[in-house]
Amino acid sequence: MELTKREIKQRYKQSVLGYAWVILNPLIQMIVMAFVFSKILRIGNMGVPYPIFLYAGLLPWTLFTNSLNSSVNSLVGNAGLLTKIYFPRVIFIQSTILAKMVDFFLSSTVFVLFMIFFQLPVTWNVLWFIPIFLIQNLFTYGLSLLMAAFNLFYRDIQYLLGLLLLVWMYFTPVIYPVEMFPPQYQWIFQMNPMAVFINAYRQVILGGGMPNLVSLGIGLAASVVLYLVAVKLFKKLEGQFADVV
Repeated sequence: MELTKREIKQRYKQSVLGYAWVILNPLIQMIVMAFVFSKILRIGNMGVPYPIFLYAGLLPWTLFTNSLNSSVNSLVGNAGLLTKIYFPRVIFIQSTILAKMVDFFLSSTVFVLFMIFFQLPVTWNVLWFIPIFLIQNLFTYGLSLLMAAFNLFYRDIQYLLGLLLLVWMYFTPVIYPVEMFPPQYQWIFQMNPMAVFINAYRQVILGGGMPNLVSLGIGLAASVVLYLVAVKLFKKLEGQFADVV
């Protein structure tokens, strides 16, 4: 917890707006993207106003990318501690992800206000948010463990990750609905855990229904497998961390 607090405090130290940036960054990004895609490219009716449709995908995607981008350098950035004392190195990744989760919930307050402003109904299915959120963060944690460990040995990983996330976003329905994607390629979304999670969020929050349990089951299976593989590899490599920093 102390590392998480330090991560949060240091990020906005000597910043005039401080924690307001947690809300402003995704909000401004949403406003710009909503204008471009709804007014210029004219993406059609989603059943709900496009800004809130976009925000429902942008918030979990931002949590995912921010967690990975911060975690990939979490071991490199704490190289001094790695060589001095021994403690579980996973703490660095865990504290980073927890800090990003705090950011997520702070920025989600604007989403709640949007729901109230647009008078969108909320059903009991919104409780599905909890397991979807937990599964997404299990997936994120597993991938973060791999990225952080490999980046310690090969610093190209941090640059490769930026390129990967850029391509990944366009194959994830963050800014567009699944229906806009050519039908013959929609199988990609079944193989993309982040597409599964974002669709599930929209189904339970904006649609008021249940998530697609088959797709969510695939997402859960992929997350568990990734987590188990990542933990095993991380522990196998952990003994070499102090030698390569």
